[in-house]
Amino acid sequence: MLIRAGGVDVFVKDQGIGTPVLFLHGNPDTADIWDGVVGQMHQQHRCIAPDLPGFGRSAAPRDFDCSFENLGHFLDELVEGVGAALPVNLVTHDFGGAFGMAWAVQHPEKVRRIVVINHPFFIAGYRWHLWARIWRTPMLGELSLLAMNWPAFYRIARYGSRQLSREAIRRTYSFLTPQWKQMVLRLYRAADPAAFPEWEPRMLGLTAHIPVLVVWGTQDPWIPLWVADRFGAERVVHFPASGHWPPAEVPDRVAMEIRDFVRS
Repeated sequence: MLIRAGGVDVFVKDQGIGTPVLFLHGNPDTADIWDGVVGQMHQQHRCIAPDLPGFGRSAAPRDFDCSFENLGHFLDELVEGVGAALPVNLVTHDFGGAFGMAWAVQHPEKVRRIVVINHPFFIAGYRWHLWARIWRTPMLGELSLLAMNWPAFYRIARYGSRQLSREAIRRTYSFLTPQWKQMVLRLYRAADPAAFPEWEPRMLGLTAHIPVLVVWGTQDPWIPLWVADRFGAERVVHFPASGHWPPAEVPDRVAMEIRDFVRS
């Protein structure tokens, strides 16, 4: 279905009934990355998974505000638009963490529990990986995405998670539209880690009162392992054989951890 939120026509997968769980994907993914996880959870929970602005089937205007504050405002409109019973359980991966954690900081009363999967938002001291630094650089970022053909994308994806199937990578690649390229550049250029020290105390104030589970693929080449221990989580689960995309690599195990956590 389509929901209008923050000036964006947002494509949303909405399946199941029960306590709502909001799944937020990252770059370069879509809601589809959660299919294997949702398939294990939708009989007990209402599983809501949007394509974030500019990704997949969600068309975003060129002037969409990518500041952390507005990412939170956008998500608040989306949650209201889908009519989710509050508070919701929040599951965040990669850039979905910027949307989800900003929203949770702004609206702690609307969040029941938080699951963090391989993202750095908002951990002070984190420094962007090489690809992020390229995308944050004018002209160089544009040129890198212009050259992003199938062989290059496949190599990067497999470098990030060696257990990803060729079929899964191909499906993600099919969504790499000009709109996606524009949004990637704008998101990374707006997401300055220099702002993380301002947001981290707010986030840790939140996680001191809201239970947090961290699920981490330890073979992630882009986000250091030490980041996983900085969210004030009551539990940190490591998947030693997984890389950056545990929801796509080991969906059954990710679903089991999330299901047990939101039930407790």
